Amino acid sequence: MKKVIIDGNSLTLKDLVNVARHGYEVELDGEARKRVEKSRAFVDKLVDEEKVVYGITTGFGKFSDVSITKDEAKDLQRNLIISHACGVGPNFSEDIVRAIMVMRANALSKGFSGIQPNTLDTLIEMINKGVHPAIPEKGSLGASGDLAPLSHMVLPLIGDGEAYYKGELMDGIKAMEMAGITPVELTSKEGLALINGTQVLTATGALAAYDAKNLAKLADISASLTLEALNGIVDAYDERVHKVRPHKGQMDTGKNFLRIVKDSGRTTRQGEIRVQDAYTLRCLPQIHGASKDAINYVLSKVDIEMNGVTDNPLIFADDEYAISGGNFHGQPMALPFDFLKIAIAEIANVSERRIERLVNPALSGLPAFLTKKGGLHSGFMIAQYAAAALVSENKVLAHPASVDSIPSSANQEDHVSMGTIAARGARDICYNASRVVAIELISAVQAIDLNGGSEKLGLGTKVAYEKVREVVSTWEDDRVMYRDINKAAELVDSNVIVEAVEEAIGELEF
Repeated sequence: MKKVIIDGNSLTLKDLVNVARHGYEVELDGEARKRVEKSRAFVDKLVDEEKVVYGITTGFGKFSDVSITKDEAKDLQRNLIISHACGVGPNFSEDIVRAIMVMRANALSKGFSGIQPNTLDTLIEMINKGVHPAIPEKGSLGASGDLAPLSHMVLPLIGDGEAYYKGELMDGIKAMEMAGITPVELTSKEGLALINGTQVLTATGALAAYDAKNLAKLADISASLTLEALNGIVDAYDERVHKVRPHKGQMDTGKNFLRIVKDSGRTTRQGEIRVQDAYTLRCLPQIHGASKDAINYVLSKVDIEMNGVTDNPLIFADDEYAISGGNFHGQPMALPFDFLKIAIAEIANVSERRIERLVNPALSGLPAFLTKKGGLHSGFMIAQYAAAALVSENKVLAHPASVDSIPSSANQEDHVSMGTIAARGARDICYNASRVVAIELISAVQAIDLNGGSEKLGLGTKVAYEKVREVVSTWEDDRVMYRDINKAAELVDSNVIVEAVEEAIGELEF
């Protein structure tokens, strides 16, 4: 079985995706285990000496001024979990739950949280044996971390709550028993160590950012198909244009378009058919490039957060000191994930405008709605409606969550990030955008068939055209459209078009 070794410092987005979506197991690094053991020993010392440390010998939030005795430590930690499990709504998907679990395990393995090694081992065992806690999507403020959803993650760990095992939702204790895992009894600091962090919002947003990167590459390909269908002008992608305004995403995108349509007999030069194209073709390096720059910015923040410690208090065993700070606050990720929402929404926005250019005879010069039998047949008329609806929904979802804050815990926690809402929004926008691009793919290949066929397509567009036509045949008569959209969406989700094009022309710039 393929494994990812976690040490708190070197988890990559690729590692995260492999655990979340490809069933990789997780193993704790040996040096990391030593750090965890040392951190735990210092927590035990604090408890034995009855030092006043938040969350270890005190209550939580507004109750931080309430002292907790050594004898009450276990009750305190269990009560924390069961009282904080206040999530509502549908449960997160399995890949997000696995991403949450591995990110939390990775943060704990840095050795600044005071977790018992056995508790961390049990969390890792749950990942490896496929016990996936039922974690409702809603209920987190993104500070103090993702308290409610992470509490749901912990419930099966302590033999409570609900979990999925082999695809079936059941009581958490039953899932643990069926997987042969012994639940743990939490002691001082452990409940807080498990739930006081940003792993839910970061896991959700990280997977959305990963999908957004792939979607942005595919959008270059789908736009290239549209360019070929409309005999678009390639001069606007000339490297000289972009060198005088050298934004990386813009320059990369211009290069991508020229490589994808290389050797095409369908594209044109300025003045051959028309002097210039509309913005949705001519300005693609600027539009797609700006989204790519935003996505890369978000990915850089994800890389930091995946290997950060977002607990409170932090245990510095080497210095024998515990500090109550604010690393649980989700603001460093809330703003990037709001930025990600806008970046992905714009990919869909311009894709829908290209669909309109394909189906509108006044703009394309092609048969109306890409059907030869207009009137009797509606062709791609309502496919554009669906894309427009998705784009409009994205505009609502793109409203920033991070600009809002509602005080909590009797104003002790008086500013929160709402970062989990931002991350969920990015995920939802990415889903909608992927369906818009799927509609563009099937519209563009239909337009190509109506405008001379695929013989003179470029190196990359030819490959993409063939991949789409493997699952969606040319429209001659009206048929049930959603089936074709779903087939194209499966191509988008599997990333096979990007992989095939990159195999043919080399990796696309990003």
